[in-house]
Amino acid sequence: MFWTSYLLAVLAIVLAWPVPILLSRAQWPARSPFTAMLLWQAIALAGGLSMIGAMLVYGLEPIGDNLLAGLRGLAGMVLFNAPTTALGFWHLFALSAAALLTAHLVFTLLLTYYRIERQRRRHRELLALLASPSTDGPGTVVINHNSPVAYCLPGGARSVTVLSDGLMAALEPAELRAVLIHENAHLSQRHHLLLWAFAAWRQALPWLPTTRLAQEAVSSLIEMLADDVALKTESKATLIKAIAIVASGPGGAPGGRVDFNGDGLAPAADEIVDAGIHGASGGAGSARTTASRVSRLLSPKEPLPASLRALVLAGCLLLLAVPTALLIVPGLLG
Repeated sequence: MFWTSYLLAVLAIVLAWPVPILLSRAQWPARSPFTAMLLWQAIALAGGLSMIGAMLVYGLEPIGDNLLAGLRGLAGMVLFNAPTTALGFWHLFALSAAALLTAHLVFTLLLTYYRIERQRRRHRELLALLASPSTDGPGTVVINHNSPVAYCLPGGARSVTVLSDGLMAALEPAELRAVLIHENAHLSQRHHLLLWAFAAWRQALPWLPTTRLAQEAVSSLIEMLADDVALKTESKATLIKAIAIVASGPGGAPGGRVDFNGDGLAPAADEIVDAGIHGASGGAGSARTTASRVSRLLSPKEPLPASLRALVLAGCLLLLAVPTALLIVPGLLG
């Protein structure tokens, strides 16, 4: 298992530093956002698995020829008080680090979910006080605010799209349809689950370049995916104008931001706008996302050829298969 731990460590380092940096600078993700989204998820999962697996395999190396044998030996030590003299200081340190990192990741994921749900609940209480149903469709409400505001608040059957009076006055009917389609795409494609996972990953490992780059990339890619849905029925000129109008709202937030903030319960329209717009991405990231979306629509490029998309998807599968095989296959063959 000695070489297995080093191979996993090398893979973890590669996926934590050069790979996400290169991918964040690449131009092709805007051409095929769904494929790029899958690749970012594969990098995150494979990187985390390799990081934990490297420490676990190294720690178990003295008591087993493979991971399964090592785990059986560790279980004997924990459950049946078997001698632990075979484990040196650094092996115990590696095992402790693997256990702590795993617990930290799981705890942060659950804590992030709890915070998001609490913020959504407070946000819905604000909407119940200040919003009124819209005639533009079910699940759409309107708040009395002069600035152009549009966002969606996920919640299963309770999901809503929030529009402001200022936005509805500024948009033509076709532009309003584009905004609503964009928001509904976020909800139907469950983009909030992706944002939750990558937000938790960044909070758990803020020092890791992958987490920041991945969260920023995913926030941008989900906007592009929602734009593509809107383009199926509306023109590019209509969507560009709608994006520009919504982006002129508070904080320069792009239309379609799936946001989870819900600070405060005071019944004021300004507060509900702040709750819906500011938080998940930040102003600078929102401005970059808006610029990327508009640039993509103004200078459209052909999607990646099917052969290249298939190659990227094969790379995603390989990223997940390699650490899994390094961890499990030796034990199964042994």
